[in-house]
Amino acid sequence: MGQLQDLEQRIAAAFARISAGVDVMTSQGAAPQPVLAQPVMAQPVMAQPVMDGDVQSALDEQRMANAQLHERLAILKSHAADTEQDLQAQVETLTRHLDAQGLDLQRLSSTVAQLREDLRRLREAAVQGVVDPGLINKALMAELDALRTTRTAEVNEMTDILSALEPILQAEEYRPHA
Repeated sequence: MGQLQDLEQRIAAAFARISAGVDVMTSQGAAPQPVLAQPVMAQPVMAQPVMDGDVQSALDEQRMANAQLHERLAILKSHAADTEQDLQAQVETLTRHLDAQGLDLQRLSSTVAQLREDLRRLREAAVQGVVDPGLINKALMAELDALRTTRTAEVNEMTDILSALEPILQAEEYRPHA
């Protein structure tokens, strides 16, 4: 955004210099040509009346600078639009990814809750002397496995979030703050 403002200021300054050059030409008795009625690039340089060499070269330089500034401004606007579209696509992709991971996490949480309930029942049965202690071990191992899976899913989710945010944060570091 700072670059756009800088370019706009430079364009305004170029127009002011052009106006000053036209005023000088008018004060010297030369009639100004209607250059503002046509686009800057469409004006033939040869068709203009012969002016003082310095004024003509200054006017030509300003026209060239003006054309270059317009080109740069168009390129910057195009780049800004492309960047905005890319960021929007990244945000949408990240949102879908987070939604999918949220569903996975809900499934894992449900599994852990079911395993805990099974373990509670096995403990009650063990207190009554009905259940084999090997079954309790198996239930405990299944619960530990579910907890590990949940932890791995959380770590993967955080890694995905950080990797998706990294380009955005890097772009933010390089963008000048107004």
